[in-house]
Amino acid sequence: MLGSIGMPELIIIFFIALIFFGPRKLPELGRSLGKSLAEFKRATNELKSTLEDEIRLEEQRGTLEASKAASTSASSAVVPTHPAEIDPHSVEHSA
Repeated sequence: MLGSIGMPELIIIFFIALIFFGPRKLPELGRSLGKSLAEFKRATNELKSTLEDEIRLEEQRGTLEASKAASTSASSAVVPTHPAEIDPHSVEHSA
């Protein structure tokens, strides 16, 4: 049910709480505990979604930087077309 706590353990805990807190305070204590657990679960889910969003954004930044690096290296490998950009020693002369 709740991990390694079985039904007999829960009954014992309930009776101890009943003796310790009394029948009037026990429902209030249960509501308070339920609200606390719900708030904890909500905060945990919010933190988890925030972390997943940050991881996804970081992956997108990485792929964007990789594509920019690839486009930069591709644009630097462009063949020069202007005569001033051509090295005269690398051009073969045909006669």
